[in-house]
Amino acid sequence: MNWNDARVFLALARQQTLRGAARAMNVDQATVSRRVAAMEHALGSTLFLRTASGYQLTEVGESVLELAERMEASAIELVRRAQGQDRALSGEVRVTTTDSLAVDFVIPAVARLHARHPQVRITLNSSSDLLNLSRRDADIAIRTLKPDNPDLVVRRLASWPMGLFAAQAYLDAHGEPARGTAFAGHDLVMYEPWLQDAHTASLVGEPIGAGRVVMTGNTSILVRNALKAGIGLGEIPLYMGQQDGLVRLWPECQRSKPYEVWMVTHGDFRHTARIRAVIDALVQAFAELSGDCG
Repeated sequence: MNWNDARVFLALARQQTLRGAARAMNVDQATVSRRVAAMEHALGSTLFLRTASGYQLTEVGESVLELAERMEASAIELVRRAQGQDRALSGEVRVTTTDSLAVDFVIPAVARLHARHPQVRITLNSSSDLLNLSRRDADIAIRTLKPDNPDLVVRRLASWPMGLFAAQAYLDAHGEPARGTAFAGHDLVMYEPWLQDAHTASLVGEPIGAGRVVMTGNTSILVRNALKAGIGLGEIPLYMGQQDGLVRLWPECQRSKPYEVWMVTHGDFRHTARIRAVIDALVQAFAELSGDCG
């Protein structure tokens, strides 16, 4: 099996549909189907079962998967080591982060970087998906969860308290909530993942059971804009509330865990000049723009 065939095989094994594999490989579905059929013919074995739910690996396919993943790891290691010695301040750097952090910090950092190193090109992915740095889905990730992969270099960029905020227009219409009332009589805007456990859902430690959740959002920028629109009360990092001109309520209260931001890259990239330049620009942007929000 050559590496190009292995890549197609891996894509189909992971996506389990021709459409998903084709999208991952940036080819058409017919190409994926033809390459897999050719692989099966060359190996004299059936690698996938075609089922109603998608392509499922056979027992032989499972064995081939292990070997293909070894090929992938070797190919990625080759690229990492070669690029890790790259001294050129040019070329692509792929950065993944959340939407709010992209707008507030990464884009200003890119503007500064471009003025210094115009040949460095940034591919920015604003997503909540945790892309795989070991497989080079991204070169730098800026996330709110700290990874535990020992191959990754991790640096904390920020740690902000979480506060309760509302627009002045909302407060003018509804007044401030009273502590100990579980937000009775008030409208709430919630970050969707926080509602997964309805028994413990709270804002800055106050249960929300008596309040009315009128909107949820799966990204922080959606929650922020809902608060600015006066839809309800919500919990966001202090820097976001201050930057958006919102009113902080109950300043003595905050969530038990702060909102932490981590920058992650692979250890083999530490000596790559263009990635080092992007890292430095990001560190500077967070240091300068986040301010004192504690």
